[in-house]
Amino acid sequence: MTETKSNNGLKVLAGLLGVVLLGTIIYTVSLYQEKKKNETALTQEKQLVVEDLNSLKSEYDKAILESNATNEELVSARDNIAKYIDSVKSMKGDISSLSRYRRQVGVLKEERAQLLKQVDSLTKSNTFIAMQRDSTYTELEKQTVFNDSLVVQNTQLADVVEKGSALNLSKFSVDAVKERSSGKLVSTSRAKRTDKFKICFTVADNVIAQAGDREFFIEVLDPQGNVLGESYSKTNDSGASVTYSKGTGFYYENKSLDVCDYISKPAGDFKEGNYMVNVYDTRLKLLGTSKFTLK
Repeated sequence: MTETKSNNGLKVLAGLLGVVLLGTIIYTVSLYQEKKKNETALTQEKQLVVEDLNSLKSEYDKAILESNATNEELVSARDNIAKYIDSVKSMKGDISSLSRYRRQVGVLKEERAQLLKQVDSLTKSNTFIAMQRDSTYTELEKQTVFNDSLVVQNTQLADVVEKGSALNLSKFSVDAVKERSSGKLVSTSRAKRTDKFKICFTVADNVIAQAGDREFFIEVLDPQGNVLGESYSKTNDSGASVTYSKGTGFYYENKSLDVCDYISKPAGDFKEGNYMVNVYDTRLKLLGTSKFTLK
């Protein structure tokens, strides 16, 4: 009887131990499953936070790339987000600890909105300034082209005025003459009878030419091509030069004017042959040429 009671007690004790063990197993399994569930939820939450942070970082990267000049505030904000991403990836906390990063993401989004608003305002301002600058450059280019055109026109006009105001000859003649004892000059074609050359020309009228004292240069070439007379030399602004026989001065009043001058016989007699007479103005422009022959 006593043995029977003892066996029953052992059975009850074993049953109780089995229940406790079963409960422990169930509790342990439950804790393990809860841990796994929390770890999975934590991993998912971390992934969501990292995705939000990466999205913010991408928006900053885009804003920095589109900005004409490096914005230090944008760069600093982007670098801070990169640090948060690293912190979230390496964190070992729980869901409640992760909520702090969640709140920080919200703060970062608000900060991003403000910064991008400022950048947009600056971009619009820079765009407006660039448009004004381009418009100014365009106007300056137009003005430069216009000024260049005026310079060309003025230069052309100055050339026209200079050419138009230049004096020209309407008549030009050369005559070999002999001076009689009475002083009368008689034309001749004989070299031995010639005492001097009479050179006459008519300066044409010109209303835009400047009135005043003028001088033309007479060049007489003998049959050998030598210059008769004192052989003076004249050089113009371009560096061209002419050796001439005589300078002839006159006063010009914008009206047609007859001018005559003489080249006297040199030390020896005039030689037989072909002669040439040229007349130049002060710029050494050739105004007239005449050829004749002495026998």
